[in-house]
Amino acid sequence: MESDLDPILIQVTIPLPVPMIYAAFIDPAQLSHWLADSAKVVPKVDGEFDLVFSTPERFESHGSIDRMTADVDVGFTWQSPPAFAELMNGAPPRTRVYVRLQESPEGIDVTLEHEGWGSGEAWEEARSWHFHFWDERLQRLKDHLIRAAYG
Repeated sequence: MESDLDPILIQVTIPLPVPMIYAAFIDPAQLSHWLADSAKVVPKVDGEFDLVFSTPERFESHGSIDRMTADVDVGFTWQSPPAFAELMNGAPPRTRVYVRLQESPEGIDVTLEHEGWGSGEAWEEARSWHFHFWDERLQRLKDHLIRAAYG
């Protein structure tokens, strides 16, 4: 019997204040600079976390916040792009994203965990796509915040 795939776990360290980094995850204007083309966020548990993407392909992720502690963490449900929609976007959404901020000697460690993966080849393909997606977007987050802070 196959077991479910491990969560995606990606970390980036950003040498900026926690409130600035945290805002980038819950402020729609900030999210549109690094994650999605547009966002609608109601920053509270059970609040909307809706994202619209045009690249790498057009899709919308209609999620909700399921965990939130100011300047510490935020978690939200996730809907995938069309290529994986049938696999991942049932009700309730199969996967969720959790982000945690933690101080480290080099700055703030931003850890993203995307969990809820099933097993089998289709899930492996979906997980691989999302790994590369999140890896690239977290790098964009770091670049955006450093530009915003230092020009």
